[in-house]
Amino acid sequence: MDILNETIAWLMKRRLPRIQSFMERPMETQEEMFWNLIQSAKYTEWGKKYEYQSIASIKTFQERVPVSNYESLFPYIERMMRGEQNVLWSSDIQYFSKSSGTTNARSKFIPVSKESLEDCHFMGGKDMMTLLVENKPDTEVFSGKGLSIGGSLQSSQLNSRTYLGDVSAVVMKNLPIWAQLIRTPSLEVALMDVWEEKIQKMAEVTSQENVTSILGVPTWTLVLIDKVLEITGKKNILEVWPNFEFFIHGAVAFQPYRELFSHQVFPSSSVNYLEIYNASEGFFGIQDDFNRKDEMLLMLDYGIFYEFIPMEEIESENPKVLTLSEVELNKNYAILISTNSGLWRYKIGDTVKFTSRNPYRIKISGRTKHFINAFGEELIIENAEKAITRACEATNAILSDYTAGPVYMDNKQQGCHEWIIEFSQVPNDQVIFNTILDETLREINSDYDAKRYKDMVLSAPKINVVPKDTFYHWMRNRGKLGGQHKVPRLSNSREFLEQILLLAKEVCV
Repeated sequence: MDILNETIAWLMKRRLPRIQSFMERPMETQEEMFWNLIQSAKYTEWGKKYEYQSIASIKTFQERVPVSNYESLFPYIERMMRGEQNVLWSSDIQYFSKSSGTTNARSKFIPVSKESLEDCHFMGGKDMMTLLVENKPDTEVFSGKGLSIGGSLQSSQLNSRTYLGDVSAVVMKNLPIWAQLIRTPSLEVALMDVWEEKIQKMAEVTSQENVTSILGVPTWTLVLIDKVLEITGKKNILEVWPNFEFFIHGAVAFQPYRELFSHQVFPSSSVNYLEIYNASEGFFGIQDDFNRKDEMLLMLDYGIFYEFIPMEEIESENPKVLTLSEVELNKNYAILISTNSGLWRYKIGDTVKFTSRNPYRIKISGRTKHFINAFGEELIIENAEKAITRACEATNAILSDYTAGPVYMDNKQQGCHEWIIEFSQVPNDQVIFNTILDETLREINSDYDAKRYKDMVLSAPKINVVPKDTFYHWMRNRGKLGGQHKVPRLSNSREFLEQILLLAKEVCV
């Protein structure tokens, strides 16, 4: 075994008792996180406003502090971006991670404190490696380089001491030296801000490296791998990286891509897949068991206090909010977080289901704003992912990308759902694919099934198959290239559908 690999694996194993501790003591751990946050922030402007100094219980905190979204916190965040300190959090905030847009701006800027970097993002990266070693004790992954597709980082126009960028860029910029030594490409390349130039340079550099793992979003990983194959002239990426062991993925559901990666991208049983839940707001979950696909251990000691809103309460002005001890299995919850960067009872926009309470494991079920409910059908991303995966399996199709939205009713016809799908391998029978997609949605979503009854409200889905790279060109046209940007899966409007369909016609021409 390589001496560096052996040393890192040994060090990672020493971290396992800490993980086991919060798995065994979840409530005590979360209470500890809660009180640490309250004590750290009690003399901030926010802490004084809500009298953190006199908060004596979690119940008091919930009664006193309002549920927040980005719009409500934005005035505070903007002041912090201009250089004001001790506003939402007690330590100086120099970095802001750039996330996808909201109603009042094209982008959100999430504060990232030194505590969040050290105790959340870096901790998550180390625990990710710990659980990797725990699941595969004979791994040689640290004998090579880990490839990560990062974003970019720039000085703020509001304050030259403030830096704005994707969370991956913020993390990379601040990694300790030992972590920099086992990753590729160099920071100079990883933080390039012109995406297409960066992909080209990354492919040139990494094609010469012994890459043993990749951390990235499936869609953008495929773009990079295609470029590496183009440069090297190889037919398979394992010919370029023969010692490759792990693809660590997050940000989008992996199930629709699993067949593509396991049979075409990495056609080897020696390649393993690990899911993480890392966002601009924090590092939340890591798959702790390779046999539990799509399930992640909720990481409870990263300086984050969790609360959960049942989905039936999400539109309520005063929603019922639960702590970890109150959640039930297999129910959809919107996540609220209070963090060591100064986000307080903040709705991050994701929905999860708990698959286990001992320990607490979750699966991402969708986004609070990414759904179709134009006809009362309440179609969520989890439904869509399950249906499209089943249709692909039945027709030997391999998915590349997709989105869906409504076709509204008019005087002449019923409504329906319209899908735009890009395949890397088209179905062997498109009619069967369409039928199974529809039948699966009816099977798993009773509201959808009721609307489909005898085509009274919804007729069968309309499926558009678009040429290769349509979604890539659409994202480029929107200025959304990069690992931090994701294709919106479901929308309650036709805005995205119309844009993509128009572009697809141009591609065909």
